Amino acid sequence: MSSKPEHLDVLIIGAGLSGIGAACHLESRLKGKSYAILERRDHLGGTWSLFRYPGVRSDSDMYTLGYRFKPWLGDKALADGDSILQYVEETAREYGVDKRIRYGHSVVGASWSTEDARWTVRVEHDGETTELTCGFLLSCGGYYDYDQGYTPEFAGTDRFQGQIIHPQHWPEDLDYAGKRVVVIGSGATAVTLVPAMADDTAHITMLQRSPTYIMSLPARDPIALGLRKLLPTKAAYRATRWKNVLQQIALYKLARSQPGAVRRLIRSMNQRLLPEGYDIDTHFKPRYDPWDERLCLVPDADLFRAIKKGKAEIVTDTIETFTERGLLLASGKELEADIIVTATGLNLKAFSGMELDVDGAEVKLPEIMTYKALMLSGVPNYAFTIGYTNASWTLKADLVSEYVCRLLAHMDEHGYEAVVPVREADVEERPFMDFTPGYVLRSIDELPKQGSRAPWALKQNYLVDVRTIRKGAIDDGALAFS
Repeated sequence: MSSKPEHLDVLIIGAGLSGIGAACHLESRLKGKSYAILERRDHLGGTWSLFRYPGVRSDSDMYTLGYRFKPWLGDKALADGDSILQYVEETAREYGVDKRIRYGHSVVGASWSTEDARWTVRVEHDGETTELTCGFLLSCGGYYDYDQGYTPEFAGTDRFQGQIIHPQHWPEDLDYAGKRVVVIGSGATAVTLVPAMADDTAHITMLQRSPTYIMSLPARDPIALGLRKLLPTKAAYRATRWKNVLQQIALYKLARSQPGAVRRLIRSMNQRLLPEGYDIDTHFKPRYDPWDERLCLVPDADLFRAIKKGKAEIVTDTIETFTERGLLLASGKELEADIIVTATGLNLKAFSGMELDVDGAEVKLPEIMTYKALMLSGVPNYAFTIGYTNASWTLKADLVSEYVCRLLAHMDEHGYEAVVPVREADVEERPFMDFTPGYVLRSIDELPKQGSRAPWALKQNYLVDVRTIRKGAIDDGALAFS
């Protein structure tokens, strides 16, 4: 006769930046709650322990990518991946949540029972499927497919005599010293790889189908470093964090209201950093408006310096086919290469790919509407973390964790066992993200919807979310408690 599954008050899925932060909030705000973190890999850190390509770093400043409750004390605003991983590890140790992580546990599905007011969670571990139950399920696994990056179908790849590598699966022993390297892509990964590898390669080329908006940011924030000398650590961190939040919001709002002005601003900044006479309109003039896709930040103009020194070049063209020696482009030009890096993006996998059902009925995400972009209509006792597209991920992750703690405290206070967002009939559907990069457009039909008004609308605005998520009433009429 089998024993009952282990029961916990809260199960957190994922031990990355979001999951560790959520556990720390639980530790400090709801002492006594039983919980565990289920992590499918063998190390915490999520993105920052997975990606090991040269130069891997944050593409947001660390004063907002860092936790609200844990000051970032590093010198660099745009920090390298190892430093970020150390920060997450240190946070987990300080709060004792590292002891709550169960490695090698992959969540494959969860079933909600209204009668029992609990989730039964199916977990694969050591080749076996086991079950746990919990009162509340918090998904912190992000929305990327950690198993497979995105690579388009390129003709002739089987003919190429060199190595083809996706940054998500970077070989530890890759030797690119003195080699000719082509990096396909123009996003955050490509603009990180090219300057990081440039000094060691014989030549490196960033091959892009179309340009991306790229801005240089000082690697060290002089205001942040100055505030540290004047204020206590936490006060300096808080001031810097708010400074950067307001700067991000101001730039985003300006870009959306006056895209032409921001185009000209970015162009003039780039022009000052590039060689005289450089064909800036071919290689640095995107077809879309600023913030239709994420803006790429480079520290201390490293990409521009590599181009100016002749260590790297950008080619804007499309690929006709791979050849034995490299790439044949639509223009007829051939790029010779020993190594080709396909920095062509990531695949989305909503809620880590796990299957959900409520009282035996499958949860079909495209038919679901999100509540405050952190819960799902018709799905009880469940929340998820998805960060901002126009600001640092952790700003939203902290808000979600705070909200879940407030929600659980409210339920305890009133003796409730279940809570579910109830979709309102007069709310119109909208795509979950008003954002147009390829990785979103490829998967937008597989994601839940957002609504046409609050609290169903997704607000890419931290100030609004501070008011509605951190400080707004829990019982707002859209949630049903039982």
